[in-house]
Amino acid sequence: MKRTKEFLRDLVFLARPYFASEERWSALGMLVLVIGLTLVLVWLEVLFNSWYGRFYNALETKNEAEFFRELKVFSIIAFGFIGVSALEALAQLGLQLRWRRWMTRQYLARWFTQRAYYQIELERSADNPDQRIAEDIRQFIDYSVSLTLGLLSAIVTLVTFVALLWGLSGPLAFALGGNSITIPGYMVWVALTYSVIGTVLAHLVGRRLIPLTFQKEKVEADFRFDLVRTRENAEAIALYNGERHEAPALRDRFQHVLDVWWSVIKVRVQLATYSISYSQIAIIFPFVVAGPRYLAGAITLGTLIQISSAFGKVQSSLSFFVSYYRSLAEWRAVMHRLRGFDDAVAAAEAREGGPEVERAATSTVAVEKLTLALPDGRRLIEDTSLSFEPGARTLVMGPSGSGKSTLFRALAGIWPFGDGRVRIPEGARTLFLPQKTYLPIASLRDAVRYPDPANSASDDALREVLRAVRLGHLENQLDEVAHWGQRLSPGEQQRLAVARALLYRPDWLFLDEATASVDEEIERLLYGLLRERLPETTIISIGHRPTLRQWHERILSVSKDSSGKGTIAPVSTPA
Repeated sequence: MKRTKEFLRDLVFLARPYFASEERWSALGMLVLVIGLTLVLVWLEVLFNSWYGRFYNALETKNEAEFFRELKVFSIIAFGFIGVSALEALAQLGLQLRWRRWMTRQYLARWFTQRAYYQIELERSADNPDQRIAEDIRQFIDYSVSLTLGLLSAIVTLVTFVALLWGLSGPLAFALGGNSITIPGYMVWVALTYSVIGTVLAHLVGRRLIPLTFQKEKVEADFRFDLVRTRENAEAIALYNGERHEAPALRDRFQHVLDVWWSVIKVRVQLATYSISYSQIAIIFPFVVAGPRYLAGAITLGTLIQISSAFGKVQSSLSFFVSYYRSLAEWRAVMHRLRGFDDAVAAAEAREGGPEVERAATSTVAVEKLTLALPDGRRLIEDTSLSFEPGARTLVMGPSGSGKSTLFRALAGIWPFGDGRVRIPEGARTLFLPQKTYLPIASLRDAVRYPDPANSASDDALREVLRAVRLGHLENQLDEVAHWGQRLSPGEQQRLAVARALLYRPDWLFLDEATASVDEEIERLLYGLLRERLPETTIISIGHRPTLRQWHERILSVSKDSSGKGTIAPVSTPA
């Protein structure tokens, strides 16, 4: 009962937003259409049942005219059934596509709002979010529509055919202990008993399928992630001769996939064997129970066939959970993954803490009582206040792990651990260049303009800035769409990032090891370009190289004081 409540709670939680959204009228309209067509199909099944009686009675009495008349009736019902089934399938697919479009857009929007995608990765609060958005949403909607409509059809069919079976089967009278006992509509009770026993046994056989399905989806996603990671780091792995490590690691990961799959297959085979046996017995079972009445002359052949057909409909309706147990297990696992993802996004949205970043009527970038921590709670920098004056070029140095890059993220407003305040001049254009440059899979033109696709720089300007950062060999490839993050070397990527800064012309430019992958000559070139072409831009750099000192008027050091407290303090003024 508890699991059923959780199941229904999660279903309502995930499905309700779409049917209460701005698309609710079209969604409800499509849903009503699909439900209406489903009910028409049940009505046609009733017509088929009635036809069975007339047709087989005509065969039994060898009535030729009635035989051919019923064949015509069958053709009409059959063509109607085919047409309505096609319309129902089309309407169902249309509802699924519309729902998936809306739900995917909503999840993408929430994923990017308040940088939830970044916080989820920092905390590892939901694995493989790409799979949950691309695959789990699709499966959730497919199962929600098909299984809900299947259940509705089963309920309507059950109510309709129970009445038919009750009337067709009639009472069953027998003597017990000298007393005469009569069971009205006895075939209904037989069908109910058969189905209840079947459902209970199906649950006992297949109940392990829900957790196994959840685990299967996770290990499949992990294996796919490792394959993509290997592809994206192909050069580094090759340089390390890392295939000797990567291949066995991937084989081990895939073996884990196979181990889980074998467990799933074992349960599926057991469930399939049981379900097939259950279904096959159900074919002959009504004839075994009702056959003696036909042999005794109490009912006609047509009535016997009608009883068999109605019994099958009642039994299949009551056995809905037996027939769809595997799909129900997968549906539950998908809902569990989507709820986990939704909870992770909600936690990111509701997260309190982290340095507060505000735009203020000030000319400086200032941090006040800044404390920065890691996700595990360890503090890197504590209670630090400092300011960056406009026009000044500042270099932040310090040992690895001291918190330099974390400071960079705090200034960008993306670091959620710690407290304090960061003030940035209102209306100022800022640009942050991380050590690892992000390049979208797009045309080179859009890659250079990123993150400002509305940049009106002409192609001539783009070619000129590429030549300036010594990427002139790319100037004729502006229209080419490629995975530039894989095509360009790390040094070329960093040069392209500086080209972006030259085009974007920010008021404040923050660089985190932004020239670490180029040699000293190219570093001098890039900083020289920034000084020459962006004379009004305030530059704040984070780096290790002593050669960076000459390009900055102020140097700050991130270090620990005698008490172990992380601080940021001026070091000296370069000569």
